[in-house]
Amino acid sequence: MSKQFSALGINEQVLQSLVDLQISVPTDIQKKTIPILLNQKEDVVALAKTGTGKTAAFGLPLIQLIDSENDDVQALILSPTRELGQQIYENLVSFASHSPTISIASVCGGIPIKPQIERLKETTHIIVATPGRLIDLIQRKAVSIKKLKYLVLDEADEMVTALKTDLDTLDAEMPKSRRTLLFTATMPGTVKQLVQNYMSKHVVHLEADMAQMGHQGIDHKYIVVEPIEKLEVLLHFLNSKEGERGIIFCKTKAAVNKLAKKLAINKLSSGSIHGSLSQGIRDRIMGQFREGFIDILVATDLAARGIDVKEISYVVNYHLPDTYEAYVHRSGRTARAGAKGLSVSIIQEEEIQDIPEFEKELGLVFTELKKQDAEDREETNLVLWAKRIFKTKPNRNVSGETKEKIKTIFHHLTKDELIEKVLADHVMHNTPASPKTEDSQKK
Repeated sequence: MSKQFSALGINEQVLQSLVDLQISVPTDIQKKTIPILLNQKEDVVALAKTGTGKTAAFGLPLIQLIDSENDDVQALILSPTRELGQQIYENLVSFASHSPTISIASVCGGIPIKPQIERLKETTHIIVATPGRLIDLIQRKAVSIKKLKYLVLDEADEMVTALKTDLDTLDAEMPKSRRTLLFTATMPGTVKQLVQNYMSKHVVHLEADMAQMGHQGIDHKYIVVEPIEKLEVLLHFLNSKEGERGIIFCKTKAAVNKLAKKLAINKLSSGSIHGSLSQGIRDRIMGQFREGFIDILVATDLAARGIDVKEISYVVNYHLPDTYEAYVHRSGRTARAGAKGLSVSIIQEEEIQDIPEFEKELGLVFTELKKQDAEDREETNLVLWAKRIFKTKPNRNVSGETKEKIKTIFHHLTKDELIEKVLADHVMHNTPASPKTEDSQKK
C-alpha cells in the first residue's frame, strides 16, 4: 500500500486500486488537492498543467466521498470533449475497481443517446458528461441532478465557449449547496468570470508547482522556413523521428485534410482527426494511434484535449495556435508521466516576432532549430523517395507480358547497377532546371 497516498487520507479500497495501477507517488497537484477535498467544505479552483495528474486529484477523493447507499446522482464531472470525458470515465472506473458499490456512467455527445438513457435508469452515483448531451438528457427527464453534491469542471479553460450558455441551464438544475471544483491549465479572464459567477465567495485556490510540472521535460523549438519549404521541412523532421509517435497540429479542418493526404502520398504511417469527422471515425483513428498502429496524428486543437498517450515523443505546430492557452494544451500532449518531449513550431519569417510573446506569456524558452541546407535536404529527399518506393504496393494492372519485357531489359544489371540508374533517372527528372539551361532550351 502507498504510505504517501494513505497519508493524504485515501482509504484502503482506493489504495488497493492504486496498487493495481502501480501508482505509488502522488503528484504535486494531488498532494495539495486530495486532503482539502476530503477534509474541507469549500469550493476549489486548481491551476495545473496537462499531464500533472488532475483526474486522480479529484477522482480519488470523489470516489471516497460518495455515499453508495444513496441512489441519487451525487457527483457530476463536465468535460469539453467526448475524448476527454471517456478518458476521465475510464480512469474513475479503474480508481473504483475495489469499490464495487459505486456506480459511474459516461454520457457524452457524438454517440447514440438511447443506450445512455437506458443506462441512467440504473443507480448512478457519478456522471461524466459533455454539457450539451447532459442538458439533452435532463430535458428528456432521463436524469436529475437536483440532489448533486459535487460539480467538477475539468479543463475549464477549454470549455468556456461551451459553458457560456450551458452552465446557466445546468446551474438552474443543481442545488446551490453543491460544492464546485474547477480544474484548469491556464487562468484567462473568461475562467475568472466562471469562478465569480458560479462558485461561492469562499474559494480555496490551489496551484501545482507550475515551474516544475507545467512543461517539465519539454524542449521548445522553432524552425523558420519559406512557405514553399514548409512541407519539405516537415517531412525531413518526420524522417528523423521514424518509429516514434507524434501529433501535428493545424489550425483548420481543411489544412488537416490537405496535410494528411500529403503524408499518405509519402507513405507515412498517419491518421487525422477533426470536428467534422463522425465520432465513430474519430474513435477508430484514436484507437489506432493509442495502440501504436499509426505513428502520426494530424489534428486540429480538438485533439489537444483528452489525448493521454504516454509515448508521444514530439508535437509539431504546423501552424502556430491563436492563443497561448492552446499552445499549452498542444505541447502538453508530449512529455507525459515524467517522460521527455519535443514541441516544434514550423514558422515563417513574419512569425518570428510572435516567439518572444509566447516566451513572456508562458514563461518558456524557445530555441531555433536550423533547417537543413540545400545539399542535405536533397540527400534527405532521396532517402524519403526510396522509402516511398519501398512502401509502394505492386501494381496488379500491368500485364505479365509487359512485366517480362521489362525484366528482360533489366536482366543483365546487378542490383547495385539498377539502383544507380533508377537514382540517376530520379535526380535528373526532379532537379529544377537552372535559368541558363532554360535559356539554352529556348534557343
